[in-house]
Amino acid sequence: MLKQRVITALILAAILLASLASEATWPFSALTLVFISAAGWEWSRLNEAPGMRAWLTGAAVAGGCVYAAQVVGLPVWAQAVVDNGLNVHPHVHGLGLPLAGFHVATGVWAFATIVWVLGGAAVLRYGSTHWRQVPEFWRRLLGLVLLVMAWLALVEIKAQGLNFLLSVLCLVWAADIGAYFGGRAFGHRKLAPSISPGKSWEGVWSGMVAVCLLAGLWIWVDGHLGVDSPSLYSRLWMGLGPLGILLALAFLVAMSVVGDLFESLVKRQAGVKDSSQLLPGHGGVLDRIDALLPALPLTLAVLTLCHA
Repeated sequence: MLKQRVITALILAAILLASLASEATWPFSALTLVFISAAGWEWSRLNEAPGMRAWLTGAAVAGGCVYAAQVVGLPVWAQAVVDNGLNVHPHVHGLGLPLAGFHVATGVWAFATIVWVLGGAAVLRYGSTHWRQVPEFWRRLLGLVLLVMAWLALVEIKAQGLNFLLSVLCLVWAADIGAYFGGRAFGHRKLAPSISPGKSWEGVWSGMVAVCLLAGLWIWVDGHLGVDSPSLYSRLWMGLGPLGILLALAFLVAMSVVGDLFESLVKRQAGVKDSSQLLPGHGGVLDRIDALLPALPLTLAVLTLCHA
């Protein structure tokens, strides 16, 4: 099992690094499009729509991503030209306009915030008893919308520069690692025992502490080392100040936990441990990106609060 996990991780890391090293945008866009389409296939199977319906859902996710990118003017296949100077503060004048230096209108991220905050709260409150009562078509449609928004946000974030992308991804990974070790060391109060018995409130707080420590370190790196773009943490620090960045990071960590719990609920309702076996030793694609699904678009939503 461990050997499988290591081999899979090394292969995925090699492919990802190759796409990130390319100056062109299309390798990263194409690679992530494959993974997000696979996640759509998994989502359909978890929601009582296997076989051809699952393949069609995966294809619909891919088509939806490409179509949405064209509609909003996101440079998916061509190299984006973005001013990434450390003195750039995102500033927005309306929901129909993108942040300065970005491409997608902020209304998209406002919509994502509403869906994840209100929808996530409803699903976690009532999902254990009512999720399967929702017709599978509407559950598949919800998955399509969430996956398309996450992919748009990922490509938008990548267009800003490698340092910015890594800072967003590492926020979720640091929260997950901090929650794991903090939960094992201090965990007593269960977070959502009917959905994920292993998670605790102490783990969530530990994840937030880990992210705050990471943010402080990354801001220092941005100011002292040569980076290709300002990190998420530097942008929040400059745009929101000390209290604002703490609240923003706490919100993003909390929503990453919501994404994790949401996928756990869907798997529990489906009676499976993993979303699939596409990644030997790691389960499925959804198992690896569940916390990123809300964190990616909501990161861009938080940035709309930063003003020059």
